[in-house]
Amino acid sequence: MPTAALPFASTPAPFGLLLDVDGPIANTVTRTITVGSIVTDLVALANTGVPIAFNTGRSADFLWREVVPPLRAAGLDPRARLHAVGEKGGTWFSCTEPAGAVHVDESVCLPTVVAELVRPLLAGRYGAHMFLDETKLAMVSLEQATAVSNDAYLRVQGDFEAELLAALTGAGLGWIHELYDRRSHPDADGATPIRVEPTIISTDVQHERSGKALGAERALELFAADGPGPHRWYTVGDTPSDYAMADWLHQHGHDVVHVDVRAVPRRDDPPYAVVLVDDVDPDLATARFLRERVEEISGTR
Repeated sequence: MPTAALPFASTPAPFGLLLDVDGPIANTVTRTITVGSIVTDLVALANTGVPIAFNTGRSADFLWREVVPPLRAAGLDPRARLHAVGEKGGTWFSCTEPAGAVHVDESVCLPTVVAELVRPLLAGRYGAHMFLDETKLAMVSLEQATAVSNDAYLRVQGDFEAELLAALTGAGLGWIHELYDRRSHPDADGATPIRVEPTIISTDVQHERSGKALGAERALELFAADGPGPHRWYTVGDTPSDYAMADWLHQHGHDVVHVDVRAVPRRDDPPYAVVLVDDVDPDLATARFLRERVEEISGTR
């Protein structure tokens, strides 16, 4: 076990990273990391003391199974400041913990009735296009089946969500649908505690407080316990909701640059720098970005 301090252990790193997983890190078709340099460059950065956190809707189980093992196999230093925030802030763990460790914020866990409302919908035509992610501990996610194309999945996603919203309404649950028109239906108390958020390969049903902003807040709490903050943050994502990471950081006084690796347009101009990359697939764009950060750390740029 190494005992010497990593670089930046007591002084701020030049930058830190908050990374979405689906798209930027894991390929949305295979649901695995298919670009090898993503692994080696993340390890190179983490092993120099750069603070890195995954901020994702994925479960801790997925992260332990698909993301952490290749990093450890590539030589991740056990002292690295590498954390994982799953289920949009609902779960988290540090990569220094034993495999399988997970912490859960019970205050953002959905009632069990939500999953039970979903199951009958999967018994019909939707079951061929999507499945319920049983590894989620705080939220409910319906994910595209790998046996169908993304086009086929997206063709039924809207119909599925319409039936899901009707089921939530019938059960007396208040909801808001996270699109630009933000359709909503309050419960008897006038509240909308459930948020339904479509993604490219899933429909996430989550607590109203859950999201990439809560994930960013959670990540910074973890970093505060293991060292100083960096001079600058980079946030990396492939959907409009990922901007919430940079929004939160900017609102709390941090220097931040958001890297949109799918170049999905936003309705308004954020008050921080944005880099749009749309000439390659999201994971290839992230690989290019990470290589640039390794070159920055090594002084070869």
